[in-house]
Amino acid sequence: MRSVRSAVALAGALALSLVAGCAKGGGAGAGGNTVTYWLWDANQLPAYQACAKGFEKENPGLKVKISQLDWDDYWTKLTASFIAGTEPDVFTDHIQKFGQFADLKVLEPLDDLGIDASDYQPGLADNWIGQDGRRYGAPKDWDTVALFYNKKMTQSAGLTPQQLNSLAWNPKDGGTFEKAIAHLTVDVHGKRGDEPGFDKHHVKVYGLATGGGGDGDGQSTWSSFAASAGWNYTDKKRWGEKYRYDSKTFQSVITWYFGLAKKGYMAPLTDYSAGANPANAQVAAGKAATALDGAWMLSTYAAMKGITFGTAFTPAGPTGKRATMMNGLADSITKNAHNKEGARKWVRYLSSDACQSVVGRYGIVFPATPEGTKAAVAAYGKKGIDVTAFTEPVTDKKDFRTFTFPITNYAADVFALMHPAMQGIYGSGRSVGSLDQTNDQINLILSQ
Repeated sequence: MRSVRSAVALAGALALSLVAGCAKGGGAGAGGNTVTYWLWDANQLPAYQACAKGFEKENPGLKVKISQLDWDDYWTKLTASFIAGTEPDVFTDHIQKFGQFADLKVLEPLDDLGIDASDYQPGLADNWIGQDGRRYGAPKDWDTVALFYNKKMTQSAGLTPQQLNSLAWNPKDGGTFEKAIAHLTVDVHGKRGDEPGFDKHHVKVYGLATGGGGDGDGQSTWSSFAASAGWNYTDKKRWGEKYRYDSKTFQSVITWYFGLAKKGYMAPLTDYSAGANPANAQVAAGKAATALDGAWMLSTYAAMKGITFGTAFTPAGPTGKRATMMNGLADSITKNAHNKEGARKWVRYLSSDACQSVVGRYGIVFPATPEGTKAAVAAYGKKGIDVTAFTEPVTDKKDFRTFTFPITNYAADVFALMHPAMQGIYGSGRSVGSLDQTNDQINLILSQ
């Protein structure tokens, strides 16, 4: 409950900052004709600098000042800026943070920007409607999750791209997916995971890398499996009132998933070092043959020395469908933006084809508009990167299910409870049934 008190304290601090915010002025150091803009992805910085040039050309007299901060520093400094009254005019927003920011009333409504949901990939625009029915984010980009694999290792194991694209799983015996992961696992004596004499305590190459316990969302760990089993995070698609970590379906998925580590097919928690996404580090080091990872990591995998990678769809689950989280970022305007009119023009430009097509041509991310996405696919193609495993789930609703992060208030509190709970199950043998109590604690917070 400590995190709940922190949230209440933050709410009070933010409320005070809102009273003084206009007097202090957001975006310290910016001139009256400057729009301040924050983002966290260094890889995207050149693309948005190019957009800023286009914007400034169309809006003489207006300038855009872009600040890029690393992920952890970004949210810490953004929260601090709200309290100090030095917030940027515009910032890149994440759906997990949006609920609490909207609840604390530090975001400016964007209903007058003329955002039409049909201008973007399905579902992206609707995610940014608050509980009050107002819009607080303009669609920016999107990503999905797929299976990255080391081509040399899969070829050595006799697994073809066609086989990898047709894998299926279930929580009872793991299906063809577990069989493939087991076969890709090799111990220090050269025995594969599905061969007699395999030593699960001394593994040289794991069949599957993972990014830890997955906290409460499991974006690039267990979420695809849970969703393909028919599970949903909450009782409602958006602004859920109850989480469902106590679901027997969910707990059967988690039991199977972390059971892969007990069998020696997936690295134990102790093998992962601190980092933004340790799964890719395992693949880069040649210690894992595959990893479920997001489209935002394409350039990272492409830059791995001595490794040629391929991508495949997530495995089909008990529902018969393949599933992947489809996360979408947005640009939001702060309530106390010092240059609110300039901020509105900048956000309108950021969400337009004029900017998103430019961003797409950098081949770093999939922009939210179809034209921006098309430009990104072409850019990846020029780099020799096939992105079908990421794009097809968005267009093929018959065979694929896409879903988003749970959209609720108090995401920080959910993380504070679920992070140690999932790490405990993964690394310390904690009972999966203990999630019943964790789920009760979370739902108690949501009911406040």
